[in-house]
Amino acid sequence: MSELNVIAPQPPVAARKPIERTHHGDTFVDDYEWLRDKTNDEVLDYLRAENEYTEARTAHLVSLREAIFSEISDRTLQTDLSVPARRGEYWYYARTVEGSQYGIHCRVKVNGDEPPALDAEIAGEEVLLDGNLVAGDSEFFSLGTVDVSPNGQLLAYSVDLKGDERFTLRIKDLSTGELLPDELPEVHYGSAWSADGSTIFYTKVDDAWRPHQIWRHTLGATDDVLVLEEPDERFWVGVDLTRNEQAIMIALGSKLTSEVYLLDANDPTGELKIVAPRREGVEYDVEHAGDQLLITHNADAANFSLATATLDAPGEWTTIIEGDDTSRLLGADAFADHVILYRRRDALTELAIMRRTGEGFGAPEALEFDEPIYTVSPGRNDEWNDTRYRFGYTSLVTPGTTYDVDIATGERRLLKQQPVLGGVDLSAYTQYREWATAPDGTKVPVSLVARKDVAKDGNAPVVLYGYGSYESSMDPWFSIPRLSLLDRGVVFAIAHVRGGGELGRHWYDNGKTLTKRNTFTDFIAAAEHLVKDGWTRPERIVAQGGSAGGLLMGAVANLAPQAFGGIVAEVPFVDALTTILDPSLPLTVIEWEEWGNPLEDPEVYKYMKSYSPYENVTAQQYPRILAITSLNDTRVFYVEPAKWVAKLRSTAAGEVDVLLKTEMEAGHGGRSGRYDAWREVAFSLAWELDTLGLA
Repeated sequence: MSELNVIAPQPPVAARKPIERTHHGDTFVDDYEWLRDKTNDEVLDYLRAENEYTEARTAHLVSLREAIFSEISDRTLQTDLSVPARRGEYWYYARTVEGSQYGIHCRVKVNGDEPPALDAEIAGEEVLLDGNLVAGDSEFFSLGTVDVSPNGQLLAYSVDLKGDERFTLRIKDLSTGELLPDELPEVHYGSAWSADGSTIFYTKVDDAWRPHQIWRHTLGATDDVLVLEEPDERFWVGVDLTRNEQAIMIALGSKLTSEVYLLDANDPTGELKIVAPRREGVEYDVEHAGDQLLITHNADAANFSLATATLDAPGEWTTIIEGDDTSRLLGADAFADHVILYRRRDALTELAIMRRTGEGFGAPEALEFDEPIYTVSPGRNDEWNDTRYRFGYTSLVTPGTTYDVDIATGERRLLKQQPVLGGVDLSAYTQYREWATAPDGTKVPVSLVARKDVAKDGNAPVVLYGYGSYESSMDPWFSIPRLSLLDRGVVFAIAHVRGGGELGRHWYDNGKTLTKRNTFTDFIAAAEHLVKDGWTRPERIVAQGGSAGGLLMGAVANLAPQAFGGIVAEVPFVDALTTILDPSLPLTVIEWEEWGNPLEDPEVYKYMKSYSPYENVTAQQYPRILAITSLNDTRVFYVEPAKWVAKLRSTAAGEVDVLLKTEMEAGHGGRSGRYDAWREVAFSLAWELDTLGLA
């Protein structure tokens, strides 16, 4: 038998169709901007060819992908339900059924003070919405709102079947199970009912996908009423019903400035009342506390203060907790007899109880936890008169856990911990907090998790994750899919880089606009720290990030390709300058407060061009790269990674190992069904293991 010659698959070659872009006297020639038109058959054919090439290049990983998928599914309790949360006369919860892609939203009548037991069938269950039935045969399914009216009689829900985050809102009569004729197309996330359930408020977007209008729909009416329209393209609008169901709250916000209106929930056609007119650079949140308002704001402190205001004079604020440099106040939850503060301190989150007294509120009492690294966060708390507060807890080694704390006594009750099946021994894993040193001397926290038997011998494989934008903190979290890495000897690390909010507002401020490079150099410093501290070698590190974290991936690929053996960039914002220069694109104008305005400011243009990944691809050797995107993503268009990959292929030196995978029926979050999502995760994890030499 003669030996067969195996011909390696060849990557697609995108045609070069140069377009010149000139700003501030600088001309950039863009060879691949033509890929933006997804109605063009040539573009779709190219994306499909990239998918075929990626599948061919990863064909040897099929069995590994299947093994990882099986590990995820075998370790996950697939028929499960959330902890029921009380609102009025019902306990509300969601459950999943093995074999079904989507959740089922349910409720049951209250019978006593305790929620129904989780280890038995719930008698009297009423199914509000079965996502599997609503999705039908659609390749994608997402809910924008699931909102029961205060009287418990009606359900408003909105559905997106494409992934473009434009929803159709329907109303269901819960007494009959029938859909009302009311159908509201092209709405955005969220909704708010009037107190009597006669009226629902919703949001609509403009051509740039910016939620800019609040509308009022009276059930049975054919002509809806525009309640508020925000012309400033930096601002988004949202609507909600307060916990005590006294007010409809309309919040407007840019990245730096807030404005809030209140409307009597018992008078849905009444007049809006402004809390405080917007002041440039002042952000505030409002919590309706029954007899007063609580205002979380940064008018006098970068890390935010807490103030009270009367209902008659909502713009006159009296400070009750002053902001400081040691903690960042994230928000406050108000109830009839207490307030819960949500803060972060020392790169960890914190919850603190403030009980009402005859003179106002008592001093905050923080909940304490034993682990050195953890995340604590507010749970679902819908009841205004509740005497318990629900919160969630997790860490890199502790599955998601739900507790109630008794406000009067401080006693905690464990309600549920995420099950991990398949014989997993959670005591086999351990977590660490280390600190890398950035080039400017700043100490950057790095969280790590690994099996206890992984040797710190300079050869451990590492996946290093990062984000670093919008003051979003990558707080430690538990992940069942991650176990498939850990059990193969991988160390998983999170670099808490500047641009996030882990260490307060200054941590964010020093990683945005004209300090954005700190985000990238912090991440590189974290990778270098893991090498210097004896964990690993550069070629044994795979970097991972998505969306704005994908920008981070593209930037570090250009700045320090030698620091990584591979890079996974998910829905990556790698053509940032092109996007931020075009105000007609979704999200661009509101993003100017995050990145700067390169259209008007030549300094911003020059600075962004110095780091934007697409413009800075050069003839150097790059690590292996996997870029994953979605055709219908309205936040980071598929064209960004498509252009980036094409340019890497045509420009990089040496062996170019770059793959592009485009989900043809998905949005920013990828595939919507849980089994589909697990397969996508398995694809990425298999590629990472292959890159680390562990396939």
